[in-house]
Amino acid sequence: MVKTMLDHSVAPTSRASRRLDEVFRALAHPVRREILSRIGSGERTISELAEPFDMTLEAVSQHVRVLERARLLRRKRQGREHRCRIDPTPLRAAGAVLVKLAGFWEGQLASLDRWLASTPEKT
Repeated sequence: MVKTMLDHSVAPTSRASRRLDEVFRALAHPVRREILSRIGSGERTISELAEPFDMTLEAVSQHVRVLERARLLRRKRQGREHRCRIDPTPLRAAGAVLVKLAGFWEGQLASLDRWLASTPEKT
């Protein structure tokens, strides 16, 4: 049942499903979530994004590339400078999946609570 909810009547190998997998994979890393948080308030350069992290610019660039592949951010090159901005569209799709899952599990837990309340306690 949960698998059906996640699939949204879409074959597991469909393009939409693969894109959603990329979004969740990208969001799985705390550095990438922080990068998205930082560009959520405005466009930033790679150097600006790297400031709070104890890592090289190349390591931050790798995280940015993962976010780009998931289409969570857009990079614009201006000379030697790379400016990044968020693209919230894939986040909306991921959020819709999470809302459906939350509703499903809330219903399941409510059903379990009702069953437990109606079952006599054995002592």
